Amino acid sequence: MDTFIVSLLNGTIYGLLLFMVSAGLTLIFGMMGVLNFAHASFYMLGAYFAYTLTDVLGFPLALVAATVLVGLVGVVVEKYFLRRVHHHGHAHELLLTFGLSFIIAELIKLFFGNFPVNYRIPSGLDFSAFTIGSASYPAYRVFMGVVAVVMFVVIYLLLTRTRVGIVVRSAIYKPHMAEALGHNVPLVFMSVFGVGAALAGLAGAVAGAFYTTNPNMALELGVMVFVVVVVGGLGSLEGAMLASLLIGVITSLAVAIDASLADLLAVVGARDWAEGVGGLLTLKLSSLAATLPFALMLLVLLIRPSGLMGEKA
Repeated sequence: MDTFIVSLLNGTIYGLLLFMVSAGLTLIFGMMGVLNFAHASFYMLGAYFAYTLTDVLGFPLALVAATVLVGLVGVVVEKYFLRRVHHHGHAHELLLTFGLSFIIAELIKLFFGNFPVNYRIPSGLDFSAFTIGSASYPAYRVFMGVVAVVMFVVIYLLLTRTRVGIVVRSAIYKPHMAEALGHNVPLVFMSVFGVGAALAGLAGAVAGAFYTTNPNMALELGVMVFVVVVVGGLGSLEGAMLASLLIGVITSLAVAIDASLADLLAVVGARDWAEGVGGLLTLKLSSLAATLPFALMLLVLLIRPSGLMGEKA
């Protein structure tokens, strides 16, 4: 039972981390229609910026500074690169951001080397929050979860309860009407892209101290972020949160289960048949954990192509 609770908590925290990264992509990809393959690179930049600034500013200010810096990088990318190719369609955006992700990765290797850096949890947060059985649960994991929840609440209220949110949504869905009312639509797009990049930067700054900060961290998380956005539904912040938690919990619980489908079929007396068939039926569920999010995405696309909480076309 203790193992189940710990796995559930780990899955929830991992899911909240996925939401922190995918929230920005939900705004950029789902609402602006921009295929930003460099989004996970902004996540990596946040970790490296925070690592560089922690010794100078301290951990709290380094988080803020890293978030702002990555947001500024996003503004520059949108204004001077994406805006020039946006009217050519998704293919040009995809190729541009795909190339940008390689450039960022190579720059990171050039300045920091092709190996993990010593970005550690600050001493003020390096303690046990509580104990489950004989296992101590790190306070920093709880901190990551709290940051993600606060991020969700702030973005949701900003988009649904403020004038800024009304202007953003009108500029995205009815740009010509918003421009006729006197709103600067290109400025809105640039701001949304910058905020989306900043959110990814914040996620990297927070998660980099707990997980490994290395030049491959964008590649490790990049594909999973797109899975979250597709499963949750394009443009749906609530869908991104639901999909992130679902993927995080399913993956974490699957890793902890040392059983195969043949073991489950043994309950109804079909173990001999399952072992005779072999193949996937005899594989341990823990070895399939990494593929479960993609299986979930396939299932969602087959049953509800718009995503769990996306609007139907």
